[in-house]
Amino acid sequence: MASLLESGWQYLITNFSDFQLACLGSFFLHESVFFFSGLPFIFLERAGYLKKYKIQEKNNTPAAQEKCIAKLVMYHFGVNLPVMILSYPVFRYMGMESSLPLPSWKVVLAQILFYFILEDFVFYWGHRILHTKWLYKHVHSVHHEYATPFGLTSEYAHPAEILFLGFATIIGPAITGPHLFTLWLWMVLRVLETVEAHCGYHFPWSISNLFPLYGGADFHDYHHRLLYTKSGNYSSTFTYMDRIFGTDTGYRRLKALKVEAEEGNKKI
Repeated sequence: MASLLESGWQYLITNFSDFQLACLGSFFLHESVFFFSGLPFIFLERAGYLKKYKIQEKNNTPAAQEKCIAKLVMYHFGVNLPVMILSYPVFRYMGMESSLPLPSWKVVLAQILFYFILEDFVFYWGHRILHTKWLYKHVHSVHHEYATPFGLTSEYAHPAEILFLGFATIIGPAITGPHLFTLWLWMVLRVLETVEAHCGYHFPWSISNLFPLYGGADFHDYHHRLLYTKSGNYSSTFTYMDRIFGTDTGYRRLKALKVEAEEGNKKI
């Protein structure tokens, strides 16, 4: 497996420049993972499949879904791609490389774990700031246009928010100067996580059922349903920041009430 991976990587670095891989390659990878993981949830919502796992009964209209896709394409080409291009010199300066050999899995996993922890901390405070009155009204309210989120709404946001919260995602790699392979893996995991958090479905196999501190769709869907001043649940991937600062009390109270109601129904 390792030799096959290195052979594939050798092909990439032989046929494409570092700039092409780091900028255009990263953009293509991001778009592929984002849309292939997010589009199925539009199909599920329209067809009504797996409805029993849907968190909210309300569905988005086809027009609302199409509006989301159109604006995402515009934002991705108008904001994300230029940012990737402009960030290239910074990452090169910080030590990013693409040559063989690929880093060991111990290094890759240690760096990605660091990225998740740091991203959670920075994202929490950035997201909480966006819920102050002025910033919510003029910036963050765009993301909350969809009170019933679906996978692709994860990146539907005001351009200023894309830049502001995007800092949380890139600060870790900017500090460590990782191998491009590590950067790509981090990007894929982060995209899959945020799409799942916005998917609108809580499945029996959802990661949050396996790891108590993992937020997931149920945790983040609660955030979208409430008024901006009372929402809470500001965390990104893991929920420890909300637990520490008590901004998930409403959500935990609701979960406790649901458990009590289910137990009561069983006794009847």
